[in-house]
Parts: sequence; C-alpha cells; structure tokens
Amino acid sequence: MSTLTALARIEAARHGRAQPLATVRHCHLAERPLVVIPLRLAGEAAAPLAVMAGTGPGDARLLVVPQPRNRNLRFAFAAELAAIVLSYLESCRTVTEVVTDRAGAERERFADAPQLLVPNPGAIGFLRLLGRSTRFRRTDGPYPVDASVPLLGRWLTWFTDRAERPGTATLLAMTEVLGLHWASGQSSLEDGNLAALLGWIDPPPGLTGPQAALRAEDPVDFPPAGPATHPGFDNEVLAPALAAYDAATPTTHPVTNPVTNPPANDAISHGTSHGTRDTTTDATGAAREAAVRRIREVIAGQLEPTWRLMWRSVELLRALPEAASVPARLRQDRESFTRFTESLPEGFPQARRDGAVAAAVRLDRLERAQAEYDAQRAFDDPLVMAEFRLTGEAFGGVVVECDPTRLDQSGKRAKPRPRIRVRTEDPVRVTPGRTVHNAARPAQEARILEVAQDTVLLELSSGMGGGRSPRPGSVPEIGDHVCFCVFGGKGFGITSFPGREDTPWTHGGPPPEYVPTDDDAQEEWS
Repeated sequence: MSTLTALARIEAARHGRAQPLATVRHCHLAERPLVVIPLRLAGEAAAPLAVMAGTGPGDARLLVVPQPRNRNLRFAFAAELAAIVLSYLESCRTVTEVVTDRAGAERERFADAPQLLVPNPGAIGFLRLLGRSTRFRRTDGPYPVDASVPLLGRWLTWFTDRAERPGTATLLAMTEVLGLHWASGQSSLEDGNLAALLGWIDPPPGLTGPQAALRAEDPVDFPPAGPATHPGFDNEVLAPALAAYDAATPTTHPVTNPVTNPPANDAISHGTSHGTRDTTTDATGAAREAAVRRIREVIAGQLEPTWRLMWRSVELLRALPEAASVPARLRQDRESFTRFTESLPEGFPQARRDGAVAAAVRLDRLERAQAEYDAQRAFDDPLVMAEFRLTGEAFGGVVVECDPTRLDQSGKRAKPRPRIRVRTEDPVRVTPGRTVHNAARPAQEARILEVAQDTVLLELSSGMGGGRSPRPGSVPEIGDHVCFCVFGGKGFGITSFPGREDTPWTHGGPPPEYVPTDDDAQEEWS
C-alpha cells in the first residue's frame, strides 16, 4: 500500500466515507456488459452450484444444478451457461471495421469487445477452473457432452487469461475495480466483501460508511458474493434442500437437468397393462419438482442481493469520466477478441500449461503491460501521478524561466532546444543527464541539466514539431504549471526470445507438439 493510499484510508475512516483515489475511470465499461455471479458447492473446487447472469438489471437468468455431484447435471448446466455466453459473444461480432496494419495490408476487426463483470477475484478463479474442466471434454465416445461445452471452456480460458493482463477490460472483478478508484476506511482484506466496500463508497441515507459496512456483514441481508457460500447457509438451508432432491430422485431415473429441462414423463408413467397411473412415479416426480423449486428459491435469495450490488457499482463507475488512454486499451481487447475468434475453427484447446519459451514470452508481456498501464494511469490522472511525485519518480512545479527560441548549433543543422527552469517543492531524486517526459505531453522529452535546491533546469528535445522553431504552445511558458516524470508514453519495447524449436536444453529442450489426448478429457471438476 502506498503512502497516499494509506492517507486516503485514514481520511475515509475519519470522515466515515470512502475517499477518491482517481479523478477519472481507468477501465472501459461496455454498454452491455454480461454480469456473471457464480456459486460453487462447498468443499468442491470447481463443482458449479449456480450462476446468475444477464446484460441488464432486469435481465437476470438463474441457472442451478440441483445436485452438483452429478456429472450429467453439471454438464447440462455447462451447456445452459454456454448458450448464454455464446449468444452474448455473437452479439459482439455483428459489426466489423477495416483497419490497415503496418505493412499496409487491410483486415477486418470487430468494432466491439465482450466484457464479463464478476463480483470478486474468487469468481475469476472459479471461471478459470470451469474453463479448464470443460474445454477438453469430448463430444463423442464415453461421457459425451454438448458441442457448446468445450467451446465454452475455450472462451472462459481466454477470458481468464486475458484478465491477467493489466489494463484489460474483458473480465473485471468489481471489488478490484472499485478499490482502484476509491479508498475505504477498512483493510484491504475487508474490501474483498463487495457489500462492505460499496457501503463505504455509497452508504444508504442516514448511515455512515462504517455503519453500512457493519450492516453488510450480516449474511442474511447480504449473503457472500461467491463463489463460496456462507457455512450457515450450507448447513442449515442448502444441505437439507439437496437432501430432499436426492430423496426424490431414484438412482435409476434417467438424468436430465430438471431445473430447465424436466423429463417429459416426470409426473405420468408410460402406463401399465391395465392403463392405470403409477401413483408412486407421480409422487416421486412431484417431490422432485418441489425440491428443485426449493433449491432455486434459496439460491435466488443468495444471489439477488449481489446482483443489485453489481449494477449499483456499474452506475457509480459510469458516473466517472473515462480516462484518455482507455480507448487505446479497448482497441487491444478488440484485437485479441478478433484474433481468438479467427483461431477457433482451427487448432486445439489451450494447453494445460505453457512451454518454457511461451511462459517467458507471456511473463514478459505482462510485465511490459503493467509498466505501460501504470504510466498511462499516471498521465491520465493527477491523483495517480501524485504517487510518483511522492516517491521522486516525478516532480511538478511552476516555470520560472524560459528560453523558447534557443537553438543547438553543435551539429550540421541547428536544432531547437528550448530551456526552462521549474521551481518545485517535490523531492527530486532524478540526477542530471536523465531524460524525463512532460506529463501533459507524454511524447515530449526533456533532459535534466541541473538540479538546485528548489529548481530544476531542463532542455526540451522533442514534441515541438519538426520545424526550426517550436510549434506555438509546445513550449511551457513562465507561470505554467508542469509535471515531468521518468517514464514515457511511447511503449516499452519488445524483448527478443528464442523460437519454440530453439528452447535451451536447460529448460527441457524443444517441447513436443501439443495434441489433446483422452487423458485431458478425464480431468475432474474438483
């Protein structure tokens, strides 16, 4: 936790309300995000219990597995979830645009990118396990599944892999997004409770943040946002409901998903030789239907409060103006979405684990993306830049001297090299000779010539146009407030790695070509 964030938490505790950590919204919010709230069975790492999903506050769809330990019911649930997710993805592929790459070739790119919103990082972890547990499943042979199930698994894996990239908006955990923009007066661990965090940010009328957060700890009014449920609910409500379903389900009964697809002859048997009704089957079917209704009822009660909190969070975030660098990161999401869509007809599901070179490349990309994201946030937001000013990686102040027409005539051609002197109260820990960047114009570089007690002398070298004289307005004038930092806005380069076939022997040598096997499809849900 940074010093300014700690100070903001102290202020939040003192005033009884969350304090802003940002002046703009640093993430994209789609017009139609797909909110997904998953629940899993306690003690089972990836056995789904239920999901509530939809693209609007009044569009909630509840999917329930009445017995998560039944593999047929689990995969029937996966097919139902696939119908929702794949339909949403299809809606994001309706409009394309033509773009030109660096080589001058034209290609199409989707004009939109999908966005999944989940309550917390635990939900992302659950979707990752669910994707891994479904993308290897076979549509033929023993235990076949619907063709949409492995496709769902590949998409969930893409979403969760993409979520690891800093700045992406394809899969967001709401507690993390809110925590990026507001500081509560509670600990970071307590911020993992969506209801408590939102209580600090947007307390109900008449309540302070601490009072709203304390109220949110009641699991009756504010059940956990998942994927784990409250132990009291598990023991006192869910376990008896599942037991009632088990008691009403004969082991020889054909397995379907009774939540959305009940057997056609549940209540009426095929008849006897006398044409009479089998009252035992009637009673069993009625009991099972009653058990399913009870399971849906109790689970809906667990998910609906979180559903309302999610959409209230979306409203609060939409009220913030979008940061200037968000559209550029959205284009990267659209590029990734387009490329992955094009790769689906061919190729295999994502491998269980990366090879040595692929892992190194992925780690390098994530590190560069993090550095680039941190710099973009700082350029977009003075509150974020203040963190770097405090650590000495940036300094701000007022221009007290300026020589805008100065020329450097040491070379064959005179070049404009204006000099400015900035008076600052920030700690300057940058040595002379270091190149810094203008926060207002990230492409403008300057070299530090001198660091005095409270002033810094800089020589501008770019970002002034291509002529002999600087472009009007490109050189800060006396009295202007400026900020310079050690990081720039031109990207962070590309590291060179050996090809897959040149993997060093110290890392196992070239790996064999990945081909899915039946062993992949045998992976358990938990």
